[in-house]
Amino acid sequence: MDISESQQVEHGCPESCLCSKSVNGGLLVRCSNMQLITVPRGLPNTTQHLYLNNNLLVTIPTDSFLDLPLLCELDISHNRLNHLEPGAFRGLVASLVSLDLSYNQLETLDPNVLGDIRAHTNLSHNPWLCDCRLQLAMPQLLLDPSSLSEVVCNSSEPEELGAQGFPFILIATDVDFCGALRKTTDVVMLVTMFGWFAMVTSYLVCYVRHNREDDERHMYRKFLPNRQGRSEKCSSLSTWLDI
Repeated sequence: MDISESQQVEHGCPESCLCSKSVNGGLLVRCSNMQLITVPRGLPNTTQHLYLNNNLLVTIPTDSFLDLPLLCELDISHNRLNHLEPGAFRGLVASLVSLDLSYNQLETLDPNVLGDIRAHTNLSHNPWLCDCRLQLAMPQLLLDPSSLSEVVCNSSEPEELGAQGFPFILIATDVDFCGALRKTTDVVMLVTMFGWFAMVTSYLVCYVRHNREDDERHMYRKFLPNRQGRSEKCSSLSTWLDI
């Protein structure tokens, strides 16, 4: 067994990775260019630097790095990431200093994905969709402000806003991506309110009409006995006159 193999065994390094001690004494785990489609399991809990770049990762599941309390640098660049599950970086708030998500396929970020992480995050070279959802999420992301400047709009919604090619953080102060959504919501609310008003009006009309018909029937029934009584009285009077 050579030195590198003994180090692998000593550190409990996954087969698809290479482990070595870093300058500051922490563990450096390099899993680059290994055609990985999932985050390796059994990473040493003493890992401080983890390189997962240049692989085939599509998503990062929840709690992928939960057992790495010392992790300060995480590189997941040059993958195929299009989705990050909520809680993907849970457990890294206190330790993580650098997070590289560049050169992936990310279009938007859910605040629940990064949680309270304040690491410098490289978000460049992703096909960001600048829309209302991203505009609402950005203020909740506790990231280094300089990292947010790397979110460049690949497309926008609505398209006529012309945000393509501009850093989102620069145009978001002047462009209201939620304007069209608010207008649509207002129209929906107006239609809904009109529908309720029409329904209530129809109910009231039917209610009044029904009560009026009931009153008319009641008056008609009340009138019939009186006519019968007068007829009988007239009949009795006629009989008395004949006698």
